[in-house]
Amino acid sequence: MSLLVVQLPPRQRLAGRGAGEEPAAAAALPAEWPFWLADDAGLVLHAGQAAPALLPRADRRVLVLAAADVAWHRLDLPKAPAARLSAALAGVLEDALLDDTEALHLALAEGAAPGRSGWVAVTDRARLAAALAALEAGDAGAQGIDRVVAAAEPVEATEPAATRRGHFHQADPGDETDTAPLRLTLSGPDGVAELALDGSLARALVGDPAGTAWTATPAAAAAAERWLGQPVTVLPDAERLRAAAERGSNLRQFELAPRRRGTRALREGWRVLASPPWRPVRWGLAALLAVQLLGLNAHAWQQRQQIESRKAQMVTLLRQAHPGVPVVLDAPLQMQRETDLLRGRAGRAGPGDFEALLAAAAGAWPDGVGPAPSLRFEPGRLTLAVPAWGDAQWRQFQQRLRASGHAAEFAGGQVSVVPPAAGRRP
Repeated sequence: MSLLVVQLPPRQRLAGRGAGEEPAAAAALPAEWPFWLADDAGLVLHAGQAAPALLPRADRRVLVLAAADVAWHRLDLPKAPAARLSAALAGVLEDALLDDTEALHLALAEGAAPGRSGWVAVTDRARLAAALAALEAGDAGAQGIDRVVAAAEPVEATEPAATRRGHFHQADPGDETDTAPLRLTLSGPDGVAELALDGSLARALVGDPAGTAWTATPAAAAAAERWLGQPVTVLPDAERLRAAAERGSNLRQFELAPRRRGTRALREGWRVLASPPWRPVRWGLAALLAVQLLGLNAHAWQQRQQIESRKAQMVTLLRQAHPGVPVVLDAPLQMQRETDLLRGRAGRAGPGDFEALLAAAAGAWPDGVGPAPSLRFEPGRLTLAVPAWGDAQWRQFQQRLRASGHAAEFAGGQVSVVPPAAGRRP
């Protein structure tokens, strides 16, 4: 499955604004968005910048927020129902936030649950909502944004071999010269910090560089090694943001959660099922379907063999009982005809003959009812005229007749008696 990673550039801070620039302009969305298109193996197929309507299509689309635009707070999460959890988080964090909670979007980190201690991500709601609307507007964004993640998030102390992570990059992504000012994104069990290197705060927070995984963009690697005094691992933005898109906590929650309906929900479910983590499930379903098909075919073959065996037995029985039958076309039908002929030649009445049907009708005749004024017989059916019968007489006659296995039909002042199903003439 292809993966499209779209980066939302960081908001301009006070030091980065032009003279007289308004805060709204500093938070405005870019005309072109950096993106990376990767395949299943993580190989970057295409990278560049494009307007939202011109972004390439992909099976999954992830929006990555700059580390400086997401604040992380660790707290004991309140126990509240899902519909009111966002409001409960805002109430708990109200004193720790600089902006009004109505202007901020809150989201739980991966693994956080009500009633337990966990991380809560905080970012600007209006800018994130505007970014999602811009990326999902029109036909080009019909796929939607599947996930929203932060470029960096805290390291859980419970993780195996938990360590801090430090990443050096240019303060201005467009300036890739060796003299460009650098910034450091430092993440660990205490949270995430975006630091400038031209003061003492970064030195104080870094402390002993040992035990920290240090990375840097290619353009910042040399300057980072000089500042740090030790080698760093070169990590391009494409690999760093792709890893964040794959493993980062999904911040698209609560009021910004995607609303999947109709064909879009089916398409989303198919994309999830076709993702690499679900490959064992797909193989299992395919194997189960193959086993079912093989089992059904084997059962059908066994049933056909049994049917053919029984047909052969009926043909053999017909030829043994009636050797005079020259050709066997329908063994049960021919067996019934030959048996009826032998019984007639022997002078014995069959279940569909006049004597047997008349005896069954006489035995089931309703109480207090006189004889039938007329009757008519045809092979397998005896019809009696009963013009004076009501519903009570008909039900009594039917119940008594059913005891002998015969059936009756009542219509238009006439009742017809037919032999048991096994004894009817074909």
